Amino acid sequence: MNIKIKLKKGDEVVVLAGKDKGKKGKIIKILPKKNKAIVSDINKSKKNQKPDNNQPGGIIDKEMPIHISNLSFFDSASNKGVRIGYKVVKEKKVRINKSSGKEI
Repeated sequence: MNIKIKLKKGDEVVVLAGKDKGKKGKIIKILPKKNKAIVSDINKSKKNQKPDNNQPGGIIDKEMPIHISNLSFFDSASNKGVRIGYKVVKEKKVRINKSSGKEI
C-alpha cells in the first residue's frame, strides 16, 4: 500500500515523534517504497565503518531513515509544523499550507 508523500527533497521539516521530537532539519532523501525519509542531523546512530581506499575506518555518525508520519512541513512564518494540501492554479498543481492557504 503506497501512501502519497507530500514532502519533497530539500523541504525543512520538524519531527513530531521519537527521540528527536521538536528538532528541525532538511530532507536529504525520500524512500517512497518504505514511506521513510532521511533528514539531516535527525535520527543519528553510530556505525562501525571498515576502512577502504577512499575513507578511513572508525565509528561514524550516520543519519537513519525516519517514517514520513513522524515528520511535518515547517512553516517559518507561523514557526511550527503545518499540513500540506494541493490546489490547481492556472492548470498547474501546487502545494499549499492547509492552515493559511498560502502556496509553498
